[in-house]
Amino acid sequence: MEKAIIYVVSDSVGETAELVTKAALSQFMSENDYDLYRIPYVENIEVLRGAVYHAKQLGAMIGFTLVNPMFREFLIQESANKNVECVDIMGPMLQAMERKFQKKPKQEPGLIHKLDEDYFSRVEAIEFAVRYDDGRDPRGVEQADIVLIGVSRTSKTPLSQYLAHKQLKVANVPIVPEVEPPSSLFNIPTHKCIGLRISSEKLNGIRKERLKSLGLDDQAAYANLNRIESELDYFDRIIHQLGCPVIDVSNKAVEETANIILNMINQPYWDLHDNKASE
Repeated sequence: MEKAIIYVVSDSVGETAELVTKAALSQFMSENDYDLYRIPYVENIEVLRGAVYHAKQLGAMIGFTLVNPMFREFLIQESANKNVECVDIMGPMLQAMERKFQKKPKQEPGLIHKLDEDYFSRVEAIEFAVRYDDGRDPRGVEQADIVLIGVSRTSKTPLSQYLAHKQLKVANVPIVPEVEPPSSLFNIPTHKCIGLRISSEKLNGIRKERLKSLGLDDQAAYANLNRIESELDYFDRIIHQLGCPVIDVSNKAVEETANIILNMINQPYWDLHDNKASE
């Protein structure tokens, strides 16, 4: 059996048309049974005419997403004249919405792919959280909007990522008795450093489960209750030096802790632009 051939035509990237076409094809055949060719960024009628010509020669079909109504009408008519199977993937939805909303579509290709300022800010924050995760580079402390500190397994990393999706640059620093915190931690505005406190019993259970998931002995020093209490005592001493706010995460989901922090940063003394407390 010869492979099926499908042309995907678009006045934008063509990604939507390709995804829909592949989803439909999956109901009939595997990826090895067809060839799909994308013709993106259509800007004139001649490209459409050529697509129909080649589809006719190869016995192919066409799926398209064209927001330009003139292009849509031409491709549909040209395909009908040449007896080429042609499917308007987005047209019926546009027409239905035009009727429903009583307004004309913008007819501007690629709007869904336009990257706005919020998108770039979010990506930058996510990259920042990865770069300055777990205290790997202390330079991030002074550049961050928020610095999370806590002993191991207090959800610093997932919380950093969650807040990054809210466009906040977050660094996190582990508190370990054998390691001095970075000096920069004591130079930033107090309110921008947030401690994550947890009960020794809760932490003991979390660490034991972590060791088990790694195939390790849950009686290791990492999960030893005396060791945990020693770490938490050290954490409390650091918090006392910093004088920063603390959130008890013992029985809180990441989302719940994040919402507390988001509420905190809406307070008038916060200033995310220059890392200085507002007057």
